[in-house]
Amino acid sequence: MFKNPGTKWPIIIALSIAGIIAACVVTIKVALNNPVQMSDYGMQNYHSYDANVNDIINAKIAFDQKYSVAFVSQGISEKGTVIAYEVTDKEGKSINDAKVDVVLTRPDNTDFNIELANPSVENGKYTFNAVDLPKAGRWDILAKISVGNDQRYYNLKADTRNANTFEF
Repeated sequence: MFKNPGTKWPIIIALSIAGIIAACVVTIKVALNNPVQMSDYGMQNYHSYDANVNDIINAKIAFDQKYSVAFVSQGISEKGTVIAYEVTDKEGKSINDAKVDVVLTRPDNTDFNIELANPSVENGKYTFNAVDLPKAGRWDILAKISVGNDQRYYNLKADTRNANTFEF
C-alpha cells in the first residue's frame, strides 16, 4: 500500500490525533450523562464537613460521654419503613427533649432523599411516621441528634433486600 515508507507516518499521526479527539469527546459525553453526586455525609456538604471535622469529632466525644443512642428499628423495607431511635443518658434515664433529624438517602444519588421530621416521643424513644422507599437496595440512614448544646451525627447503612444487613 505504501511504496514510500515516509508517507505512512503523517497518516499514522493524523489517525492518532483523531483517536485522541474521539476519546476526549466520549469522555465528556459520559461525564455529562453521569454527573457527580455531592456527598452528604454528616448531613452537610463535604466542604463544610471537612472544614469543621475537628469540631464534629469533639462534639461526638462530648455527646458520647453524656448520652447513649440506640437505633431500635427492625430494619428497612420498601413499604412502611419506620425509623426509631432511643436516647438515654449514661445512667439509663430517658431523654425526651432531644432534637432528632433523620434523612434517608441513597449512597449514589441524592435525588431520592427523604427527610423525616416531627417524631413521636415516648420514654426516650423517637419514632418517625412510616415511609415508603421509592427504590429497593442500599440506603443510608443519616441522623443528627441534639440534646441542648451537645450534638452527634450517626450514619447507618441498610439494605431493603436483606433486613439483617446493617453497617454502623
